[in-house]
Amino acid sequence: MQILDAQRTAAVLPYAQVVDALATAVREFTEGRIRSPERMVVPIDDASVLLCMPAVADDLSVTKLITVHADNARHGLPAIQGEVVAFDTATGRRLALMDGPTVTGRRTAAVTMLGIRTLLPRAPRSALIIGTGVQAAAHADALVEVFGVKQFRIAARDQARTQAFCDALAGRHAGVVAKALPAAQLAHELPGVDVLVALTTSRTPVIPAHLPPDLLAIGVGAFKPDMAEFPPALLHARTIVVDDVGGANHEAGDLIQAKVDWSGVIALGDVLSGKIPPASLRRDGALPVFKTVGQASWDLAAARVARAFLE
Repeated sequence: MQILDAQRTAAVLPYAQVVDALATAVREFTEGRIRSPERMVVPIDDASVLLCMPAVADDLSVTKLITVHADNARHGLPAIQGEVVAFDTATGRRLALMDGPTVTGRRTAAVTMLGIRTLLPRAPRSALIIGTGVQAAAHADALVEVFGVKQFRIAARDQARTQAFCDALAGRHAGVVAKALPAAQLAHELPGVDVLVALTTSRTPVIPAHLPPDLLAIGVGAFKPDMAEFPPALLHARTIVVDDVGGANHEAGDLIQAKVDWSGVIALGDVLSGKIPPASLRRDGALPVFKTVGQASWDLAAARVARAFLE
């Protein structure tokens, strides 16, 4: 079994290849060809949990073990720690142990890229990112690497941190222009961009209720029932597409709080399979919104890419 640290894990998970692997895995999961129960959440203490996420396919299987310790900053440690173990399904032979946070960051950004590729009828050239955390950085990098996006607007409450994020992004990618915006500005002045991606743990909506019809809005950060990035008005005005309907039903606080009609929520896998044409997702001429909550099957897709690099 190969043991990969964060740097080596990132090296074997190029965004473009992970997006392609996800396109297959999302369809397989929707069709029941990947077996993956809802993730197990075991409380450790008031600020900490253990997460266990298995997924089994005919060729490869994974289990992700993650701990989240919200108070770890005082110990000088990351809040999220863990690993993904990949093994051969037929024999159980362990193939690789990968850095869990790195796998999560890259496959989560890749799911967003797959949603853009599937739901946006043109390649994006500009993006608004709400948030400045690790996932925001991963998404910005993926937008550059997968679509060649050069124009970014970054919105958050802490302007010094937002400007530092912009500077770091421009430093990583030649030709990228990133401008900082106060988050409060979005309520009355929205920049003209192709894609909006929210990556926060906010408990009140951060995405404006009224968006241009051709702007694709994606919510990634709200992963608990008490969190919300999408406002109810926008969710009721547009078709909702999610990466995993079952997971969203329990974890997507935006949708839960808005009391959406779950019978009308569309699985991305049904769009990818052709069961639901992308053109039919428009409502009153407006693009759908896309909500992701994550799934162990997406880690399995990443492991398939890693295996190809390691063989």
